[in-house]
Amino acid sequence: MKKILVGFVLLCSMAIQGQEKESVFIDANYFYGSILRHNKDIEHLIKGHPKGFILGYNVKTFGKSRWQQAYNYPDFGVSMLYQNPQNDVLGSTISIHGHYNFYFLKRNLFLRVATGIAYAENPYDIDTNPNNNAYGTHLLGSSYFMLGYNKKDIFKGVGLKAGLALIHYSNSSVKSPNSSANTFAATLGVTYQIDADTQPSYTTTAGFDKIKQPIHFNMVVRGGIQEGRVIGLGQKPFVVISGYADKRLSFKSSIQVGVDAIFAKFLETEIAYSAAAFPANGVTGDEDYKRVGVFVGYELHINKLSLIGQVGYYAYYPYKFEARVYLRPGLKYYITEKIFTVVTLKSHWASAENVAFGVGFRI
Repeated sequence: MKKILVGFVLLCSMAIQGQEKESVFIDANYFYGSILRHNKDIEHLIKGHPKGFILGYNVKTFGKSRWQQAYNYPDFGVSMLYQNPQNDVLGSTISIHGHYNFYFLKRNLFLRVATGIAYAENPYDIDTNPNNNAYGTHLLGSSYFMLGYNKKDIFKGVGLKAGLALIHYSNSSVKSPNSSANTFAATLGVTYQIDADTQPSYTTTAGFDKIKQPIHFNMVVRGGIQEGRVIGLGQKPFVVISGYADKRLSFKSSIQVGVDAIFAKFLETEIAYSAAAFPANGVTGDEDYKRVGVFVGYELHINKLSLIGQVGYYAYYPYKFEARVYLRPGLKYYITEKIFTVVTLKSHWASAENVAFGVGFRI
């Protein structure tokens, strides 16, 4: 833990020294909270109060690009989070994230949105840690949201901040079990502006052209590996082929409507298992594992990066698995105007099915 912390500090120090034109500030936050009961299966894990810290390296924006002005001059950066759940079954976690800070109410209110990867000290093990059904792997996906009051440069670049945070860990069913864990916490922190005496002015440009685009058509192929609800059935590949139309409404917003063809081999294994182990449930073993869904979506454009959110419904649903409605938030990055990459998390409400990586094109 100490080596990782020292490494993060050294990395930030090197980045600060390498900054010639960017304005940089760092922040350190302590948090203390509770694990949320989002799933009855983790009730035995809700004991003790998680605590830890978040360290952040932040680059300020001043309106050089249109997206910076459109989003009220956000910051972007990298942060490290350490959490001690004070629970030996779960064990500690440490994670690295990319993040944005968005500001409201004369920049006194801030919202940080962060996503990254985490390392869990003590995941599920059938022999040594059978009670940890929150996550079954050392490597996890991690995200957190921090909302609070921010007062910068109170004295010689030093500021204070306080607020609330929601921290999420999950392996997205890459391997079972994966009930996941969510921490809700209060935060208290300090900030330090590296170059407080030489801050540039915010740029405001009047008369940006309105975005006018016709309807575009998209094709996306995404996939990954996953394990179903039954521990020990093994990890299986999946592929999702999606076609959808999108309409750009403004600089920030697009809407989508489309179709998914879903080929998840873990369902084929689960169907065979259910037919053999629980014949009274009516599963014959001949059910088709493939599914077809229709969905609507929204895309929030931030520079070349976009946040996407989609809600789908299985039109073809031969085997009942979780709910018939599915959610798919994610990130999208435009390599060019016509080619993009995506990473998405598919879930049925609070139950994650998979994390998928893909590539698509837009015509």
